[in-house]
Amino acid sequence: MSTSPVVAPAEAAPVQQLSAEQQQQIAQAQASAPAGTVVPSPSASLYIGELDPSVTEAMLFEMFNMIGPVASIRVCRDAVTRRSLGYAYVNFHNIVDGERALESLNYTLIKGKPCRIMWSQRDPSLRKTGSGNVFIKNLDQTIDNKALHDTFSAFGNILSCKIALDENGNSKGYGFVHYETEEAAENAIKHVNGMLLNDKKVYVGHHVPKKERQAKIEQYRAKFTNVYIKNLDENVKDDKLREIFEQYGPITSAVVQVDDEGKSKGFGFVNYENHEDAQKAVDALNETEQADGKILYVARAQKKTEREEELRKQYEQAKLEKLAKYQGVNLYVKNLDDDLDDEKLRQEFSVYGVITSAKVMTDDKGHSKGFGFVCFSSPDEATKAVTEMNGRMIGSKPIYVALAQRKEVRRSQLEAQMAQRNQMRMQQGIPMPGAPGYMPGAPMFYAPPGGFLPQGQRPVFPPNGMMPRPRWAPQQGQPLPGFPPQGFAPNNNNMRPPRQPRAPRGGAAGQRKYANQARQQPAQETAEPAADAPLTAAALAAAPPEAQKQMLGERLYPLINAQQPEFAGKITGMLLEMDNGELLNLLEDHKALETKIAEAMDVLQAHLSEAAKEEEKEESA
Repeated sequence: MSTSPVVAPAEAAPVQQLSAEQQQQIAQAQASAPAGTVVPSPSASLYIGELDPSVTEAMLFEMFNMIGPVASIRVCRDAVTRRSLGYAYVNFHNIVDGERALESLNYTLIKGKPCRIMWSQRDPSLRKTGSGNVFIKNLDQTIDNKALHDTFSAFGNILSCKIALDENGNSKGYGFVHYETEEAAENAIKHVNGMLLNDKKVYVGHHVPKKERQAKIEQYRAKFTNVYIKNLDENVKDDKLREIFEQYGPITSAVVQVDDEGKSKGFGFVNYENHEDAQKAVDALNETEQADGKILYVARAQKKTEREEELRKQYEQAKLEKLAKYQGVNLYVKNLDDDLDDEKLRQEFSVYGVITSAKVMTDDKGHSKGFGFVCFSSPDEATKAVTEMNGRMIGSKPIYVALAQRKEVRRSQLEAQMAQRNQMRMQQGIPMPGAPGYMPGAPMFYAPPGGFLPQGQRPVFPPNGMMPRPRWAPQQGQPLPGFPPQGFAPNNNNMRPPRQPRAPRGGAAGQRKYANQARQQPAQETAEPAADAPLTAAALAAAPPEAQKQMLGERLYPLINAQQPEFAGKITGMLLEMDNGELLNLLEDHKALETKIAEAMDVLQAHLSEAAKEEEKEESA
């Protein structure tokens, strides 16, 4: 058991999702602190656990700032998804405030869940020694963390106290108390072990790490005396069972399990006095044939949880062996026509080698789901099929062909891609998903041709089509960011020219300045080729770097809009993350563009389905 946090707080943990007023209060507290105490002492850092995932830094600030000036607050989050891990760190400027917070706020309800507060321990070796850690079992269901803490606090200073809970939040009947000293733990074991708590006799002892417990369990299992027997004849009763097994050694009990009507269930248990006799019975009688022709099964008796764990391992092992067998030969095919069946799928791929199986996946009504699998006899044949068939038209659709992957592998690859994109966002100063200002599902910004942004703003095209809400309000008549203006067509030359600015006041100097601007403006306009003219590599290279992506986007957008009008803006933004040379090739090779659009749609649909699942979870919560 480990009641300590996994991630230690940073020296100056960043304050996230705090309001401007809260950040100002923290800054004032740091400025008014005496010299040498601006950076909080490690001993003034508190760990807050058992938090609801929706708890933010702002909520914790409102709660802990009442105790004393808070130096920093950090809710620990997943590096990829940015979701809360259920614990946080609060750093005070002095130890006194930390002690008061620990005494007054421990087990306080936050979002309906009692929080667990303890001093932050940054040294992992001290957390993992187990010194002073006590295990309590057979606890009443009504005993919670606070009741357990109140009961055991009489024997010494408690660092952490926790009741184990199931997925529904109910007590599992055991818990842990971590004392500051080994003497306090010994005192608690001496006085509470075997005593009644809420009319239940509890066991209190030293906490044994899981590895040591597992080693002891294996030793215990190797010295078994209880034997399980199944496939028994219905006529076999307790006396007959004892007679069969007693020849191998002294027996303490022999029972055949029966139902409510007294009929045999076909299995029973025999318990020997000695392990050696039990082992002899298993070796002699397992897989022997009975008079009725049934094969007797005799083995060491197991608990239900042990059997389930063993069956789960067997299933996982068989699954891995099956995957290893088909590694590199099983292909995933999607974007199939609805009328394509198994036989047609096999015919399309049969020219590349020997096919062991071809299956189009269907729903409960027998309708195609639009994807399937083709398994070849060798990896070379599968590789050739992927190379030749990916993007080929079958029926009315271009199919997508790739090596089949496990769900876990695909998920890990997506997470790695998301982590890489988040890192790129951080380097570019773009908010990450889950960070303040980030809006999941926000429309992709796509600047229209000839459109103008406020001074200092540049169009940004994040890789997944998301961007935070802009901080400027759209002017009257100006399209909202992310949505092409009504009637927008990049190759439309009939657009009204922008109104020329008024002549500036200020005499001849102002007139000369305006004249210079007027002379420079046509030159800048002619630097960019017309929207309907083919975009060449030379023309693109001649344009400023910040305008190159917009020029490419203006030509990609109508092509993408013709195929995916609903997601044209987002797909354009995703493709603009590619190299400019590749984008020029996409403008010329429409088949390659169709493939990239299909890949982008797959990513978008996966993102939208994930977002829908998150919304369902939040609504159900």
